[in-house]
Amino acid sequence: MPTSKELEEVRERVRARYAQAANAVTGGGIATCSDSCKGEDETGTGSELYGAAEQSEVPEDAVSASLGCGNPIAVADLQPGETVLDLGSGGGIDVLLSGRRVGPAGKAYGLDMTEEMLNLARDNAANAGATNVEFLNGHIESIPLPGESVDVIISNCVINLSGNRAAVFAESFRVLRPGGRIGVSDILAEDHLTDADRTERGSHIGCIAGVLSFTEYQDGLAMAGFTGISITPTHQVIDGMHSAIIRATKPRPPDRVHRRRDCGFRGVSGPDHWI
Repeated sequence: MPTSKELEEVRERVRARYAQAANAVTGGGIATCSDSCKGEDETGTGSELYGAAEQSEVPEDAVSASLGCGNPIAVADLQPGETVLDLGSGGGIDVLLSGRRVGPAGKAYGLDMTEEMLNLARDNAANAGATNVEFLNGHIESIPLPGESVDVIISNCVINLSGNRAAVFAESFRVLRPGGRIGVSDILAEDHLTDADRTERGSHIGCIAGVLSFTEYQDGLAMAGFTGISITPTHQVIDGMHSAIIRATKPRPPDRVHRRRDCGFRGVSGPDHWI
């Protein structure tokens, strides 16, 4: 379990890099993966993970600030009227796409801790004319939403940046309604890699050294209470490290059977009992 000091150090390094990425976009450029979550030698953006039709739905700056390792919108199966939460929403591309899919009766929240990214995302929302989206300032380890208030949680190559993934899983479980689901993209390590192996493959800020293994990720979700967990690798990021799609569900409570117990005398039934 990381100390509060260690957690804050991780946050500050991540915050600084994503602020740099946001400033690159607001300065008229694009945010490259070397500015954010990929390795130092990578210079591409995450925009290639979205089709041309999806890119046309959002402002150019939202596309330019896309830095993920996947496309959670493609796997989230969003429905009209649902409430969606994007953990680590960055410039807002996944929130804006979610807002269009859940429609005016739904809501899409984006949660981010980097003020520069939040400002960029809010500008993108205004430029898109999106009225059913909202961007929140906070940490994914302590989500500023009430319990059981969200239908779907998405995230795009952000959970691996947290210094406390157990807290992220627990908070995700808390805010989801029973029957709610997660559909996230993240980077995972093959089970045989040691912590030292992961460190050799890149710094924590590069999404590599701090990632969980496939088994650790699945066990973490199960420990938080999730069921129906599936992890599907999509492509190799570096030797032994893979981008993957993760799905899981918050189970509904079992149906309770209402049964009346007869006391068996004077023809009077006893008190109701839930069994």
